[in-house]
Amino acid sequence: MSANRPAAVVVLAAGEGTRMKSATPKVLHAICGRSLVGHVVAASRELDPEHLVVVVGHAREEVSAHLAEIDPAVHTAVQHEQNGTGHAVRIGLEALSDGGVALDGTVVVVCGDTPLLTGATLRQLAETHAADRNAVTVLSAEVPDSTGYGRIVRDGASGAVTAIVEHKDATEAQRAIKEINSGVFAFDAQLLTDALGKVRTDNSQGEEYLTDVLGILREAGHRVGAAVGGDHREILGINNRVQLAEARRLLNERLLNAAMMAGVTVVDPATTWVDVSVEFEPDALVHPGSQLLGSTRLAAGCEVGPNARLKDTSVGAGAVVTNTVSDGAEIGAGASVGPYAYLRPGTRLGVKSKAGTYVEMKNAVIGEGTKVPHLSYVGDATIGEFTNIGAASVFVNYDGQAKHHTTVGAHCRTGSDNMFVAPVTVGDGAYTAAGSVITKDVPPGSLAVARGQQRNIEGWVARKRPGSAAAQAASAAGAKPDAEQ
Repeated sequence: MSANRPAAVVVLAAGEGTRMKSATPKVLHAICGRSLVGHVVAASRELDPEHLVVVVGHAREEVSAHLAEIDPAVHTAVQHEQNGTGHAVRIGLEALSDGGVALDGTVVVVCGDTPLLTGATLRQLAETHAADRNAVTVLSAEVPDSTGYGRIVRDGASGAVTAIVEHKDATEAQRAIKEINSGVFAFDAQLLTDALGKVRTDNSQGEEYLTDVLGILREAGHRVGAAVGGDHREILGINNRVQLAEARRLLNERLLNAAMMAGVTVVDPATTWVDVSVEFEPDALVHPGSQLLGSTRLAAGCEVGPNARLKDTSVGAGAVVTNTVSDGAEIGAGASVGPYAYLRPGTRLGVKSKAGTYVEMKNAVIGEGTKVPHLSYVGDATIGEFTNIGAASVFVNYDGQAKHHTTVGAHCRTGSDNMFVAPVTVGDGAYTAAGSVITKDVPPGSLAVARGQQRNIEGWVARKRPGSAAAQAASAAGAKPDAEQ
């Protein structure tokens, strides 16, 4: 257990976020595959706190349900009326106390709308707090534009933090200060609890400001310090869609940089988007216009893109996936997918198999070396190894009420424009003729022909389309007279 392990982390996520202009609560808006509050919870977990409590308010049922899904161990506390950050922290601590938790140690407070905040920065804050033996330590940052942020006011001689002044309450001189409050703090738990009971509401908003705790503790003779973050972008809060997009871009850039430093080639980071849960192996190659989402994993030497959108998809070593949409599929080593393929959930492509141009697959298991080259739909099917499925084939899996399964064996050769009407089985080594509608099982090694007998009516064009270009061409070619005259 780390010596700097916090007794608790309190995440403030009760606000409505009206500037988002959305029916979705602000903290549930997502970037890079994780909600805003989900990013904060994940960073907080890197501190390994004894307790993690999220204070919810607006849309609390929805937010609480989301938290239970992503981190069942999270405690939630309800702030029924949003009366300020100090009030929210007090609600969070009271929820722990009511649950029998007696906090002793450090309490870290973070905002639920800061998705770029990292666990490393939070550890830096906790370490500084412990090393300097502060009563409270604020995470601060130097920013190019401090508009809207609380300003860090320091003593001119010692550099000690004397106050944090909110933008609305700041003087003109204070508004010129570039060092700002991130909204992230480390407190001594007992001192914080006592000070919260003394916070007043005589400010422009009539709210309990958490930042007032610093002044209260300082006046009581306790040490107040600051830990300056290395990258001011980590503390960016999200208040509108423009800021949401900017945070998404910054986080995406961070993720791609980490992948490239680990040996992945990303041809054009500006047009490549990834989620935080995507995994890469060295020498994977990602072409422009690709989106890698969810639990997607790229193995060594595979090639993805251009213009591939892969969600919850594993791509095997050396596989090539181009201009493809895939959701919940497994693509085997050395397989070839696309262009313009669509792999749906339950699809598993074997080693060196192929799902080619304009091929759609759903709940289909494709054997090693098997090819479905073009213009086909394979749904609810199992196909053995080294089989070839002819162009324009359809696995007819739905009878209007239920889905049915088709099985095609190993080393089969099926003709173009085949319909496999499930449930049906084609045995190992069997062939099916082009244009066949297969409604009965085909024994191993057989040839199935299921199509109407061809009949030619000679002279039909001359009789039915006299004088047409077709009739003239046929006549010039020596067409026989109409056989039915």
